[in-house]
Amino acid sequence: MDRRGDGPPLVLVHGFTQTGRLWGRFGDILAWSHSLLAPDLPGHAGADEVRANLEETAGLVADATRAAIGDEPCDLLGYSLGARVALHVVATTSLAVRHLVLVGGTAGIEDDGARDQRRRADEAMADDLEASGDVDAFLERWLSTPMFRRLAAMDEDGRDERRRNSAAGLASSLRLCGTGTQDPLWDHLPSVPTPLLAVAGADDSRFAAHAARMAALAPRGAATLLPGGGHAAHLAQPEQAARLVHHWLTEVDPAVSS
Repeated sequence: MDRRGDGPPLVLVHGFTQTGRLWGRFGDILAWSHSLLAPDLPGHAGADEVRANLEETAGLVADATRAAIGDEPCDLLGYSLGARVALHVVATTSLAVRHLVLVGGTAGIEDDGARDQRRRADEAMADDLEASGDVDAFLERWLSTPMFRRLAAMDEDGRDERRRNSAAGLASSLRLCGTGTQDPLWDHLPSVPTPLLAVAGADDSRFAAHAARMAALAPRGAATLLPGGGHAAHLAQPEQAARLVHHWLTEVDPAVSS
C-alpha cells in the first residue's frame, strides 16, 4: 500500500488499469492535509497475482486499511472501478468510514440482460488481452475511448505507471470485478449512513446521471459535476476536484466519531 501525507487517513481506491500511485496532482494536493493510503487492487501492479471479486476486494481493502491504521476511522474515496469497490466496502464490511467520495461511480447495472451482455463483453476483452499479452496496445485502445479524451495530452506519466500492470492481471480484473459482475447496490444506498459525495465530469453524461441518482438515494448524499472533466474528472481537473473533496471531508459532519 502506498502511503504519504500527514493528517486524517484517506483511503484512495484506484480505477481499472491504474495503480495505487496514480493519483497525480489531485493526490499531491490532498496529501497536504491527509494521510493517503492507496492500495493496489487485485490484478494490478503490486497485487498483480491476487484474484478476487468485488466483495472479496472490498474485504482486502478493509483489512489492509486496518493493518495500516488499526481501528481509527478513515475517509474513503474510489474512482470508477475503485468507486464500485468503495461502495462494497461500505455495504459489506465493518470498516469505520467517516466520509465516502465516489468519482465516476455507479451502483451497478440493474437490467439482467444488459448486465450479462456487459459481463460477456468484458470476458471477451479479457480473452483478447490475455491472448495477445500486449499491455501497451491494450492501454492505447483503452485510453483512446471518448470517456478518456481529456487525458490524452496529459497522461504520459500515467501510462508509464499503468505499464506496471500485466495482461494476466488486468484480464483477471475484467473477469472478476468488471461492471457486469456487480450485483446492483441501488437498493442498499438508502441504508448508507455515511455522508456520500458523488462526483462526475460534466462531459461524462452517463456517470453524471449515476452520480445524481446515488446522491438522491443516499440519506446524506450530494452530487456535483466538474466542468471540463470527463470520466477521470479528478485527473483532468485536479485543483478543482481536490478543493471539492477537501471541503467535503473537513466541513461535512462525519458518519462516525474519531
